[in-house]
Amino acid sequence: MTDAAWAQIEPLLPQGVGPGRRWRDHRQVLNGILWRLRTGAPWRDVPERYGPWQTCYERWKRWDEDGTWPRLLEHLQVKDDAVGQVDWTFSIDSSIARAHQHAAGARKGGAPEKGDLAGDDQAG
Repeated sequence: MTDAAWAQIEPLLPQGVGPGRRWRDHRQVLNGILWRLRTGAPWRDVPERYGPWQTCYERWKRWDEDGTWPRLLEHLQVKDDAVGQVDWTFSIDSSIARAHQHAAGARKGGAPEKGDLAGDDQAG
């Protein structure tokens, strides 16, 4: 994460106030979470340079439950959109869209009868 991005995000993150141990550095853990989301790897494969994978997972889960992720996204979208830095162009690759197995179109019970096909003559 760049220093500029961190400067925008840091004030929006929850502070570890209260009894117990100090939280591991938010930036280090956030980089681990972003690595995991970017690669699609299992949580257990998060590199140790980001701290224990359990810490990354627990922080991601906690921030999901307390609304931190939507708050970050909303803040960044509104701020960046206001200065024209958001490109709202989307591209969807349909080659990865898969139909359910029941969407194949085959009829149950065998082949259709003679009069069931479109364009067949009913007169015979």
